[in-house]
Amino acid sequence: MDKGEAPPMYVCRKCGTHLALQDELISKAFSGRDGKAYLFHSAINIIVGQSEDRNLLTGMHTVADMRCKGCQTVVGWTYLKAWEGSQKYKEGRFIMEHSALHKVNNWS
Repeated sequence: MDKGEAPPMYVCRKCGTHLALQDELISKAFSGRDGKAYLFHSAINIIVGQSEDRNLLTGMHTVADMRCKGCQTVVGWTYLKAWEGSQKYKEGRFIMEHSALHKVNNWS
């Protein structure tokens, strides 16, 4: 990668706002509302909504929807609390819908 060149990242499919670095990707084996979803260690340029309890595929979780800061599109959610011990690794992590993302490599 050349100096000044951005690292590979995921951006909002609608407006192109940077949402997560590829290095922050944990897993592509998740399900979102609209199908395939990715789990990330961190996310940027997001607005976190109100927390709520949701019964997801892996049990009850306290989550908050995330919106793109650029266009306000819901791009996924963040896990605030996992009620089951085996799911605690998700706390503080971010789910982003594959359909809301576009990968930008920025390679020459």
